[in-house]
Amino acid sequence: MTEASRRWLVVMAKEPRLGRVKTRLARDIGWVRATAFYRITLRHVLGRLGADPRWSTVLAVTPDVSVASALWPGRALRCGQGPGDLGTRMGHMMSGLPPGAVVVVGSDIPSLAPRHIARAFAELGSHDAVLGPAEDGGYWLIGLRAGARRLDPFSGVRMSSEKTLSDTLKQLEGHSVGLVDTLTDADDGKAYGRLRASAARFVARA
Repeated sequence: MTEASRRWLVVMAKEPRLGRVKTRLARDIGWVRATAFYRITLRHVLGRLGADPRWSTVLAVTPDVSVASALWPGRALRCGQGPGDLGTRMGHMMSGLPPGAVVVVGSDIPSLAPRHIARAFAELGSHDAVLGPAEDGGYWLIGLRAGARRLDPFSGVRMSSEKTLSDTLKQLEGHSVGLVDTLTDADDGKAYGRLRASAARFVARA
């Protein structure tokens, strides 16, 4: 595989330890249910995406010292995200991998499937960047083609807000950007309820 055709998929994840993940969701449904949701979703996402031979999957974890934790499911290559805010850490993953196109996703979207990732890489065949919008104004996926990894799409972006997507698009002005499907994660009890109704097999049952 040539450098230009190599594909890297980065799955960003927090160590799935009780009290450390899905803090907003936990305020609505409790720590035990929120942590169970995260663990189940992470296992299914890694199981589906990590087995696909069309790309190399890297599980980027935080905190860095949890790389060897027994709580991580599967056998995907793991590395620490490094210090800084979310944008800084995603930028580190974008720039730190060997040559090739890079797509970065979160780990808490039950409906995330290989077809979504394949479409994102396909978009990078004709665009500098690709984004997967989320219903809350953010995004669940961002990617850069091999020749565009010098770009910094995260500077000045208000991460984890309703302005995240629009800020990132502004940062990428002057470059071609492809958009893929809009997906939803479960950041609060209302979203969790919707996901239970539409994708119950992937969501922890109370």
